[in-house]
Amino acid sequence: MSIEEKLKSLDLTLPASMAIPDSMALPFSWVNVRGNRAFVSGHGPQNEDGTVSGPLGKVGVDVTVDQGYELARKTALAILGSLQRELGNLDRIQGWGRVFGMVNCAPGFTQQPLVINGFTDLIIEVFGEEKGRHARSAVGMAGLPLGMAVEIEAEVLLID
Repeated sequence: MSIEEKLKSLDLTLPASMAIPDSMALPFSWVNVRGNRAFVSGHGPQNEDGTVSGPLGKVGVDVTVDQGYELARKTALAILGSLQRELGNLDRIQGWGRVFGMVNCAPGFTQQPLVINGFTDLIIEVFGEEKGRHARSAVGMAGLPLGMAVEIEAEVLLID
């Protein structure tokens, strides 16, 4: 089954390219392909139309761990959308190398891994255990762009 077919079978939709505010300038690409690797810039959770998905704020104050988990899943879909646009076909992904998960959280919050599990669980659900497994960090941040609760960057290996 292709990755596109797998997404459909799971009733998952990839969002449109991120709709950024007019006041923001982003002088980088969302995905940078170099040889057989794709480096993915930090993405946040998006709605299907590309707008930033809430709730916004700090996990542990404004956002629950469960909401953070769902935002990490939406971030996975946003990253898959960017990869689809850049690669033309998600089946070009040989495997996931590493993931860096950032959680906008309250001081003393220590459940960042539970939040970023939303990303990991979705990637493994879509790509399977072998292709989907990855090295990962899940860290707390004092703040993230646009007040997002989650931001994730990644590196994937491509089929030549």
